[in-house]
Amino acid sequence: MCGIVGVVEGRGFEVPRAQVEAAVAAIRYRGPDNQAFWSEDSVTFGHLRLSIVDLSPAGHQPMFSADERYVITYNGEIYNHNELRAELDAESAHNWRGSSDTEVLLELISRRGVEAALKKVDGMFAFALWDRREKRMFLARDRFGEKPLFYAVRGEGLAFASELAALEQFKALDLKVSRDNVARYFTCGYVPSPFSMYENVFKLPPASLLTWKAGEQAKIVEYWSIDDMARGAIAERRPMGMAEAVDELDRLIQASVAERMSADVPVGVFLSGGIDSSLVTAAMQKCATRPVTTLTLGFEDPRFNEADHARAIARHLGTNHIEEVVTADQARSVVTRLGRMYDEPLADASQIPTYLVSEMARKHVTVALSGDGGDEGFAGYRRHFATPKLWHRMRKLPMRGAAGAMINATPVSALNLGLGFLKGFTDRYGAGGDVGPTLKRVAPWLGATSLINLHELSLEKWPSNEPVVPGVGHLNGRDHGFLPESEIDQLCLHDMRNYLPGDILAKVDRASMAVSLETRIPLLDPDVVRFAMTLPEELRMKDAKGKLILRELLARDVPVEMFDRPKTGFSPPLESWLLGPLREWAEDLLSPARLEGHGLLDTQRVRDFWSRYQRGGTMEEARLWSVLQLQSWMAARSL
Repeated sequence: MCGIVGVVEGRGFEVPRAQVEAAVAAIRYRGPDNQAFWSEDSVTFGHLRLSIVDLSPAGHQPMFSADERYVITYNGEIYNHNELRAELDAESAHNWRGSSDTEVLLELISRRGVEAALKKVDGMFAFALWDRREKRMFLARDRFGEKPLFYAVRGEGLAFASELAALEQFKALDLKVSRDNVARYFTCGYVPSPFSMYENVFKLPPASLLTWKAGEQAKIVEYWSIDDMARGAIAERRPMGMAEAVDELDRLIQASVAERMSADVPVGVFLSGGIDSSLVTAAMQKCATRPVTTLTLGFEDPRFNEADHARAIARHLGTNHIEEVVTADQARSVVTRLGRMYDEPLADASQIPTYLVSEMARKHVTVALSGDGGDEGFAGYRRHFATPKLWHRMRKLPMRGAAGAMINATPVSALNLGLGFLKGFTDRYGAGGDVGPTLKRVAPWLGATSLINLHELSLEKWPSNEPVVPGVGHLNGRDHGFLPESEIDQLCLHDMRNYLPGDILAKVDRASMAVSLETRIPLLDPDVVRFAMTLPEELRMKDAKGKLILRELLARDVPVEMFDRPKTGFSPPLESWLLGPLREWAEDLLSPARLEGHGLLDTQRVRDFWSRYQRGGTMEEARLWSVLQLQSWMAARSL
């Protein structure tokens, strides 16, 4: 795993070498093992290496192709590089300099071309490739968006980097925070692709190839389509028994895990005790010649501690189990560092334990496999069954849009007074809890026009009927594409397009790379994801229980009673923290001076919400956390 940075200078865009060096230094944690630069004419590449495969100098970058036409700076892993190497040798024997996947990728590009090569590789990656003959730049990103890549075109120049923290060093970019994209952040809880926090700086979307040459318009093509994959998989769907499906999934997951275990450094696996991580652990144990290293983070607070479950599964599977317990003070100490750790604000509080488990894992391994991706592919989120149920009830309500509009127009105080009796019907509110804010929160749902629209409205961090960015209307930014007939397919595909790369994969990448740990995700193997989409709905979900086939597969190796329990999630006790030891931190970030200093937010609306929260009038931690993470991000950059 690596960090990459580069510029092509041109009229209207000049970058001193010292700024390129500063950009590389800004993301040094992404590759502490080696640092190198390459320059030619107007082009400069910077590379940081976390050595995983071929630890020798033969794997160093930037790297030239054998014919010296191409230069690459590359971040990631090509899992099928040995297979591709053999295929290339079968065509024409090649004098390989080393055993790195980078060299294989370069030779494949030299022989096939960039787009054809991308269609053949299976991996997680982001790279920049300079064609020295054509004076053309190529930027590419993996299918699901596991590895990040940002870019900006200025004048006749181009800049790119693994993180915005690097691009912030280039003064000629004249970066300005985008109000529109701040609004998109409050809708999604992350800044959706292709946008970034800055005006005219973009994320390269997953599965995309950008081609650029000075004086020409940048061109972006999709070299692989998740929609085409889904269409084909659904078209091939057929009646299938559970046993047959489990056999095939077992084969696919073991193949994926075996590929992702390949490394020249120690490899382990995150084990939470949940279905997905336990499944990956079991598959690793089958592939390994010695007990695999399992890594578990425990919490002092029993409400959030799954370490006992993980320990029992590790003992049953016979792994080399390593466990650490984190105190509340340790966990809270991470909170004040998130604004710098994340190059864009991310309103997902599970970023805290994700960082802590990565920090713990890095003491023992350099690569860790994770169980991410199972929920999106196999219908594992509660919303995958709750949202369709709610939609079928809501759509029958007469004048629901008018009811939502009426709630929007009614002051919170009036809603509390007139509807306070509703508190008796729910245990969500304690003494003094207000009904009004929650009614305001769900009012937009009543105007939902489709299942997907309801899905998006329910995931908003700050409701669209209470815009928090003055002067900016409701902006979505999520990608919409193929809409399958099945409701479960619709929701899973939507989450794979949007929530997975925007939230989950960004969270894992930034948290793990902050401690120089590479993470690999077997359940995002394209063959595994495609197989999930071929499955009939009844093999994925039944009676409000998701991931049925994953449960059946895991039950072959682990007793059901060890993992069949309600989904816990991976989030800290924010309510008690924000009303206790983190209250002063939050008050500072939400002070009028801080809010008015950058002028992006409606100060009064935020202050009113914070006041209600402190007196117990609303327990919407996610909403508050979204503002705090933006404020923390701004403060880390003195914006």
